[in-house]
Amino acid sequence: MTFAEISAALSRFTVGIAGAGGLGSNCAAALARSGIGRLKIADFDLVSEANLNRQFFFHDQTGMKKVVALRENIERTGSGTSVEIFETVISPENVERIFGDCDIIVEAFDRADMKLMLTETVLTLWPGRPLILGSGLAGYGHTNEMRVRDMGDNLWVCGDESSEVSENNPPLAPRVGIAAYMQANLVIEILLKGIKE
Repeated sequence: MTFAEISAALSRFTVGIAGAGGLGSNCAAALARSGIGRLKIADFDLVSEANLNRQFFFHDQTGMKKVVALRENIERTGSGTSVEIFETVISPENVERIFGDCDIIVEAFDRADMKLMLTETVLTLWPGRPLILGSGLAGYGHTNEMRVRDMGDNLWVCGDESSEVSENNPPLAPRVGIAAYMQANLVIEILLKGIKE
């Protein structure tokens, strides 16, 4: 398929992204640049100086809501992707309202309890809907340990599934970007496979 054909095919789909930090912001940008028609992005947090080393934000956006800044940055790419934002903490009570019409959902949280909550809620609400998680992206190096694992039941994990963030093992742009782009790449693969079948 040519880029024009891929972009035209992807323009029909809506992707939900839970979290607009390192994984979410970079995944969203990659999907927009590939031609995804619509993104629904939810996050409650503000852009901080500490985010700028690995997230798709800029210095003059510090203090802004992440979802507002991310929508602005995606619009600047000229991709034509529609971006709907939700300035909120995601909970079991609002997942259906936010992501109900999404074809695929991408999990992009920092906290394990939030990852578990979203996974359980999505699998309960929509057993057949693809959900792509991120896990294990701290530090640097060990590129060959980054992978996509099919967990079955339309659930995938991107990352090495083991390297946890700590003061001495911080999240750096390269590995965060690899995991985010793996998530975006898998979204595209799943959506285009559905078209070809």
